[in-house]
Amino acid sequence: MVEVAYIGLGSNIGDRLAVLHLALADLADHDGITLVAASGAWETSPVGGGAQEDYLNAAASVSTELTPRQLLDTLLAIEREHGRQRLVRWGPRTLDLDLLLYADHQVDEPGLTVPHPWLERRRFVLEPLIEIAPDLTHPSSGHRLADVLHDLQQQQQEQACRVAALDVPGDCFGR
Repeated sequence: MVEVAYIGLGSNIGDRLAVLHLALADLADHDGITLVAASGAWETSPVGGGAQEDYLNAAASVSTELTPRQLLDTLLAIEREHGRQRLVRWGPRTLDLDLLLYADHQVDEPGLTVPHPWLERRRFVLEPLIEIAPDLTHPSSGHRLADVLHDLQQQQQEQACRVAALDVPGDCFGR
C-alpha cells in the first residue's frame, strides 16, 4: 500500500544547502519512494547541543511503499552516506533526516516513534512542514499543525527565515 510520509531535513556542517539538495535527490532516487514536494530551506538557530553553527532545515513529502521502519532505515542510511556521526545528542551534523509523519499512523516501538515526538514543539520543523502541507493535523493530538506553529511563534523568540528554494535536479517530482 502506498502511503504519504513527511520527512524533516537539517544540516549545519559544510555546504548546508548542497547537502539538503543531495539528500532530496537521494530520496527521489530510492526504489519505493517518490518525492512529492519539498519546502524551501529555512535558516534557524540550533536547539540544544551547545555552541554550533546555524542550521538549514527543510521538509519533504514522499509517497512510499516502504513500511515506517524501512523508511527510517533508508533515512539513516542516507545520513551515513553524507557523513553523519552521532557523537553528541542534538550536536552538529552534516545531515539529519527525521521521519515526522507516516500517513495517520502512530508507531511506538524501539528506535521509532511516529509522529515524531518533538513535532509540536519545534518551529524549525513546523515552518518548512507547513509550507508544503498547510492543512496537516497531528494524528495523535488532533491539533492542526498550522495552529501549533502560530502558538509557538507567539511564545518563542527564535527566528526562522526562508533562505532558498530546494529544487532537485532532474525530474524527481511526480514520477
